[in-house]
Amino acid sequence: MTHKVSLQEQETASQEEIQALLVKYDPEAGTRKLSGIIKQTVFLIAVCFSLFHIYTAFIGGLASHLQRSLHLGFVLGLIFLLFPLTSKRLDNHRIPVTDILLSVTGAFVGLYWLLFYDEIVRRFGNLTMLDLIVGGLAIILVLEAARRVVGPPITIMVSIFLLYSFLGPIMPSFLRHAGISFERMSSHMFFTTEGILGTPIAVSSTFIFLFILFGAILDKTGVGDYFNDLALVIAGRASGGPAKVTIFSSALQGTISGSSVANVVTSGAFTIPLMKKLGYRKEFAGAVEATSSTGGQIMPPIMGAAAFLMAEFTGIPYWDIVKAATIPAILFFVGIWIMTHFEAKRLGLRGLTKEELPSVKEVLKKIYLLLPLVSIVYLLSTGMSPMRAALYGLFIAILVGFVNPGSKRLTMKGLLEALAIGARSALGVAIACAAAGMIVGVIVLTGVGLKFANGLIDLSGGSIFITLLMTMIASLLLGMGVPTTANYVITSMIAAPVLVELGFPLLAAHLFVFYFGILADITPPVALAAFAASGIGGSDPLKTSLECVRLAIAAFIIPYIFVFSPQMLLVDTNWIAASLIVITSSIGMIGLGAGMIGYWFKPMRIMLRAITVTGGILLVVPELTSSITGGIILLSVVIYQSKFQK
Repeated sequence: MTHKVSLQEQETASQEEIQALLVKYDPEAGTRKLSGIIKQTVFLIAVCFSLFHIYTAFIGGLASHLQRSLHLGFVLGLIFLLFPLTSKRLDNHRIPVTDILLSVTGAFVGLYWLLFYDEIVRRFGNLTMLDLIVGGLAIILVLEAARRVVGPPITIMVSIFLLYSFLGPIMPSFLRHAGISFERMSSHMFFTTEGILGTPIAVSSTFIFLFILFGAILDKTGVGDYFNDLALVIAGRASGGPAKVTIFSSALQGTISGSSVANVVTSGAFTIPLMKKLGYRKEFAGAVEATSSTGGQIMPPIMGAAAFLMAEFTGIPYWDIVKAATIPAILFFVGIWIMTHFEAKRLGLRGLTKEELPSVKEVLKKIYLLLPLVSIVYLLSTGMSPMRAALYGLFIAILVGFVNPGSKRLTMKGLLEALAIGARSALGVAIACAAAGMIVGVIVLTGVGLKFANGLIDLSGGSIFITLLMTMIASLLLGMGVPTTANYVITSMIAAPVLVELGFPLLAAHLFVFYFGILADITPPVALAAFAASGIGGSDPLKTSLECVRLAIAAFIIPYIFVFSPQMLLVDTNWIAASLIVITSSIGMIGLGAGMIGYWFKPMRIMLRAITVTGGILLVVPELTSSITGGIILLSVVIYQSKFQK
């Protein structure tokens, strides 16, 4: 007798496939399936991790080394309990003795500063043999923990930097330096604020953790599902509705999320099959989801948690960075929206019917779910510190969760689960920050950042455009397979000094390398977000990533524009001029999108497409002559298509 698979079984199988994709493309999802007393113990440690951060945020934080080292201790302790040596051991419910020992050792390393704080401070850098051993253990444990959680790319990159610090005397030309001893390396990496316990983990142990926890509580109250419903109501009935729903939903998810791959897999499981069902090519459907989810990392106010790091590295106030990143982020999503619209028109695709959409009335009744997000943005805009704003936003999110009616009402059990999930979600970012801190430490010790900048400028022959192009390529390479926060730390220390050396504004230089580091997630050959989307849609990974590059063309062009015209970043401009920039640039994106897709009012041949793309780019450039020229070109294309083209 033929076995008939129930709908529930189909959904379970689908969830298993989603989890398999997550583990394959996002190592942070590959945790052990624990049970019994071990599971409860790990759960309790994770809850305590979150409560520690809520308490320290409430009192204003501990002394810098104590806050950072205790944060690191929790991170290392949990990672070795949750993440196995290899993904092949995920189904093992038992934790090997070696991993328990590593977990205890990691916790001890984190507690070391607390246990011997007065002695370490009193010795003023005269370290004992035990200090050096603990410093060496910290380096080894962070490398192994990063490999397990984040994956090999960042571990390989950090290892190369560490080797470079030891092999300085035999390096060629401008990369040569005196070399660093093990004692100095151990001391610098764990007993200063320019290594493992440096700026990246300082930000992770304060702002970033709280915002991740904020996102976990919002998700527990159903905000993620509400984003999808809101996007369906707003964009579902338009031509090619599912693609536009994907874009709108990803932009909203990006305000609270820090992983493009996780966004792709969780929302793409619903949106990609729906886009394919209504007629989009499978490569295009996967590319829309991957590109939109990657765009979420450049979407203010969180920007994949990199906005907080950028504020620390540049000394520019956090809210100024958020404002500066707003127009480029809007143009990114406008560009994708326009291209999906023209693709839908070209193919004659319909939107979703009223019956396929949620009730507008029911969606609007739950608008209060956005209150925590609106509140946190408002508090940040008033100049409140990110840590205090996140703390208040956290309490508002909990309050909204408790009064939320229905199945998504937050209970005490649900709150504890959210605290554990938040702690678990923070592990990848935290260990990436600790690992990236070692790169910062090597750069400080050897001065390789400035050497790299001067070397790149010399290699380009002094040409500004070639230097920008080479910096873009370097950022794409440095960002491959690396999480957003570590990605930014690496590119800001290695590539950004190149642009600053050339005289570009500091903020423009940092946003330039940040954008291209993020775009590594959809750029071949290591396009993790695109590959995850292709796994869901059954499309060719390379073709999907190339489609992503086409859809994200705005993101590849806009950084070149804002480094030359900082007005796009609201630098030395006013709101009237900024509004004009948004209007003209959005019109330019229409031309750019039409030319890339090959359809506006009618199909376009190659020459007309090239002309239209040129007009679009000229309109995006925030300069009067350029905008007028671009406007004339696009107006001519419209007249030609409506009056003369058959």
